Amino acid sequence: MFRIQTLNKISPVGLELFSRDNYEIASDIPNPDAVLVRSADMNEMTIPSSVLAIARAGAGYNNIPVKKCSEGGVVVFNTPGANANAVKELTLAALLLSSRNIVGGINWTSSVAANPDVADLVEKEKSKFTGPEIKGKTLGVIGLGAIGVMVANDAMSLGMKVIGYDPYISVDAAWNLSSEVVRAESLDSLLAKSDYVTLHIPQSEATKGILDADKFRIIKKGARIINFSRNALVKDSDIIEAMEAGKISGYVTDFPSPELLACKKVIGIPHLGASTPEAEDNCAIMAVKQLINFLETGAIRNSVNFAQCKLEQRNPYRLLVINRNIPNMVGQITTSLASANVNIMDLINHHRDEYGYNIIDTEQAIPDSVLEQIRKVNGIIRVRVVEK
Repeated sequence: MFRIQTLNKISPVGLELFSRDNYEIASDIPNPDAVLVRSADMNEMTIPSSVLAIARAGAGYNNIPVKKCSEGGVVVFNTPGANANAVKELTLAALLLSSRNIVGGINWTSSVAANPDVADLVEKEKSKFTGPEIKGKTLGVIGLGAIGVMVANDAMSLGMKVIGYDPYISVDAAWNLSSEVVRAESLDSLLAKSDYVTLHIPQSEATKGILDADKFRIIKKGARIINFSRNALVKDSDIIEAMEAGKISGYVTDFPSPELLACKKVIGIPHLGASTPEAEDNCAIMAVKQLINFLETGAIRNSVNFAQCKLEQRNPYRLLVINRNIPNMVGQITTSLASANVNIMDLINHHRDEYGYNIIDTEQAIPDSVLEQIRKVNGIIRVRVVEK
């Protein structure tokens, strides 16, 4: 019986995938085997040693202490692409909101709702809320993952020219990206050419403040910026200064702050990027499937801290080992098995950065004494066995 702790409300469509014969699910559960989370901040939490995996029902994972999890052999999953359509649709809406001053017009209309001459006022004042069309303009897309590719392709369909920048674009994303999207040689070249700029990258030490005063000096005058990724990607004080100086025409952000909302050129949205019932269902389904697959077979897919690893299980016993990525780890593990006459039928070893992951299938059950011997090897982080 696996114990699953939920730290947020998770869509029942996803939770229903857990067999009640094999899984216990609750928000308050002792010594869970895995954790399902959406937005709850786990960075200061004490994660029980029983936890094998954490699945984030969403793409971003800065609410999870990934480094600490890696050191403890906890696999962290996210759900890239599950909420992509929801974020894409809001990004397309933001292009129009930022360009046509729709929000300003709506707010003004509401302010004169009690005036009996509102129809005449509308005709008199509407010129204050004019804005350019997006057709024929250039959109710069920073980050060509699942969301960025969808935004780029649909913006092309709306008649925009699209420039994309992503030095780490995956093969899958490249296959799905329209051939008409122009590849930017650098972030600076994208900023210098784009009428609109939209961010679709994760937050990390490398990307924090990626749009700051230095970049706003390079950016095309009058550009509009859209951020539905993470607040810290854009330096608030610098973009406010750039808007006040007239360099940037507007900023649509899913992460409003008092300082941003005090600026008339900012459209603050209350973190609605993935807030659709469809996205919540899709993220929950994907997160749960990844947990089930990992807990029952050891397979890893869409982990943010360990390499993707999958091996069809044709034999009854499976050994799963997480270790530091140092020489002779596989040799020491297989030697321990051989010394107990345990025959290895299949093996796969993948590593990512500092950590390695092994799936080893055997004909015989592995004695507890051998498992304990492997655990004592310097560099071994976690050892567990699953049976078919």
